[in-house]
Amino acid sequence: MAASTFWKRRSLRVPDDRTTRAAELTLRQSLYPICLVTVLFFLWGFSYGLLDTLNKHFQNTLGIDKTRSSGLQAAYFGAYPLASLGHAAWILRHFGYRAVFIWGLFLYGLGALLAIPAIISRSFGGFCACIFIIGNGLGSLETAANPYITVCGPPKYSEVRINLAQAFNGIGTVIAPVLGSYVFFNFDEETALKNVQWVYLAIACFVFLLAAAFFFSTIPEITDADMAFQANETHSGAANDQPFFKQWRLFHAAFAQFCYTGAQVAIAGYFINYATETRSNTDSALGSKFLAGSQAGFAIGRFGGVALMHFLLPRKVFLFFLTMCIVFSAPAITQRENTGLSMVFVTMFFESICFPTIVALGMRGLGRHTKRGSGYIVGGVVGGACVPPLMGVAADRHGTGFAMVVPLCFFVGAWTYALAVNFVPAYRDPIDAFAQTDVGVRERDTDEADQKVGTLGGAETGDVEEKAGAKNLEKV
Repeated sequence: MAASTFWKRRSLRVPDDRTTRAAELTLRQSLYPICLVTVLFFLWGFSYGLLDTLNKHFQNTLGIDKTRSSGLQAAYFGAYPLASLGHAAWILRHFGYRAVFIWGLFLYGLGALLAIPAIISRSFGGFCACIFIIGNGLGSLETAANPYITVCGPPKYSEVRINLAQAFNGIGTVIAPVLGSYVFFNFDEETALKNVQWVYLAIACFVFLLAAAFFFSTIPEITDADMAFQANETHSGAANDQPFFKQWRLFHAAFAQFCYTGAQVAIAGYFINYATETRSNTDSALGSKFLAGSQAGFAIGRFGGVALMHFLLPRKVFLFFLTMCIVFSAPAITQRENTGLSMVFVTMFFESICFPTIVALGMRGLGRHTKRGSGYIVGGVVGGACVPPLMGVAADRHGTGFAMVVPLCFFVGAWTYALAVNFVPAYRDPIDAFAQTDVGVRERDTDEADQKVGTLGGAETGDVEEKAGAKNLEKV
């Protein structure tokens, strides 16, 4: 009997048409699942930072040019739409968030293990294939983790939550280049390649252990019915009744994510090249340390953005930060030495809150379309596969300094969404409705049954859950 109950609690399938108390979780109730999911943000920040370092490392050890080295970014981010619009989206809609977390971690660990023989054989194409598998894993994690952090807890603080969680992503991007500067560039080629193998073996072991932790943890599941209830409670769900193809604010957010992510990845991917080409007496090891410093600024910017969001509306902070990305990336095209490098540093600081804030703002008021819509916004990350090759071509022909014009153009494309959410009422009003709601801010009067369902988030079945679900369904 006890074993049967145990495995029933471990079930990964949660009906999406069932209303639970998960849409009304308070900060205290959502603290554990948020902390667990935040570990995932660190993981892909580390993987992303490692990728930028490996870009330059493989240029050195395998003798490939900048354009070909961008194949790493193309494989990594090209996998994202396959996950966010394909297999991960299907699992999310038919099972739940926890199932996607476990699936993504499995793919991540599998790709890391397969990377070892590819490195041993010095096959850049094989390593790109492994990065593609890792990208599918991380794309799956992003498909679930970004919307989960956004909707798990009081909706008025969703931008604050996701930016705070993404700050740990920034910490991962700092640690990876520092590790790379000592492990990849300070050894001969053979030793450096062996070090890469050990790094990916350690990654595989860690992510498999984390997948087990998610399997044995009981975290709240948030269904489409919960999100429809939340949209109605905030009076922002008018668009929720429209067919999915009419969610044009969502598609604009996905376009902005495409442009912004492409610009961010291009700058980070060629940062070491920019440093070594535009600043005197700068080698790859020093450039990697500069990259770590700029990523530290990126992480600090996330914490700073969270602090500002306590005093200003998130959409205003977003507009200011993205505008500063344009203002400071433009001089980096023509300036050299410390001046040009400092412009890139400041640009990366202001990049910090843009990605998670686009996710949070784009999901406002989607209601029953939340899970499906989040896949489109995360799918916009494919810009990270498209823009770096363009910058690589420009860098090979005209130098990495001049190639900064490429991310500048894409920053401007993303800026159109920042302007819309601040100045177009059809965008602004649903967003502001969430900022004024008290759902989840204080505990509502509930009976013991409701509290139990809120804690388990639909992980158990039984009479108690059915009563609580029926009661909330009447509210909807």
